[in-house]
Amino acid sequence: MIYSLENEKIKITASENGAELHSITGNKEGTEYLWNGNPEYWKYHAPHLFPIIGKLKDSKYRVAGKEYELPSHGLARISQFTLLSQSNESITFELKFSDKSLEVYPYKFSLQVTYTIKENSVKVSYKVINLDDKKIYFSIGAHPAFMCPIEKTEILEDYYLKFNEIENSSIMCFDKNTYFTHEKKGYLINSDIIELKKDIFKDDALVFDDLKSNKITIKSKNHNKSLSVEFDGFPYMGIWAPVDGAPFVCIEPWFGHADYGDFNGEFKDKEGIMSLEEGKEFNCSYIISIEE
Repeated sequence: MIYSLENEKIKITASENGAELHSITGNKEGTEYLWNGNPEYWKYHAPHLFPIIGKLKDSKYRVAGKEYELPSHGLARISQFTLLSQSNESITFELKFSDKSLEVYPYKFSLQVTYTIKENSVKVSYKVINLDDKKIYFSIGAHPAFMCPIEKTEILEDYYLKFNEIENSSIMCFDKNTYFTHEKKGYLINSDIIELKKDIFKDDALVFDDLKSNKITIKSKNHNKSLSVEFDGFPYMGIWAPVDGAPFVCIEPWFGHADYGDFNGEFKDKEGIMSLEEGKEFNCSYIISIEE
């Protein structure tokens, strides 16, 4: 089922399938800002990444010596959530552990995803609750894809990403199997701009772990319509689009990241992994805003 929230400036729709956003529309001109999920390029719109982000080495991981298997980006994006609550301004979906989830992720949890609209923005909030009798470990992140170009008469090269701080930042490097190495490559040098072009994602995503910025805006050189993502507190940022010229770009705030190619440890020892004591909860959020 598709649910909607709307005010004078913005309308969003979301589904129980993956608790995924399906649309972000500006009400001034009816402009769509979220990727439409065309499977020719990428079948998702804005999936949630839990309890892993990216790839596990050989798609496997270990907890207390026992081996488990999860697909890239984990359970949430391929799971059916339930509607927990809805008001005029917000809607909350929940995914709880099950016998099936315990077979691939051996922790009892609740993951709640809340969308809240205010003026020209939608806040996406995550709540992870430990329902187990032991400490649980997880990563969580977002993978929203935004129309780029926004206007059909434009091309990707008409657009750029604007950071809200001047950056001197490196990107994490990949090996031939698209696992991380421990090397980094300088990318932003005294700059707050990434010019968008088709070949910048030829080696996969641009992944930063040292940004000063907490806001990235997709801007056009031709008009004032824009979309920004504010991501206070997230230690990792991924920026990605397929290399085949797909008309979208993803801005992805993460707690955690994919495996290193040489990682052979336990799940709890992964770099960037989050832990949560029995009965405790973890909260984080990011905000998508449009300007028209």
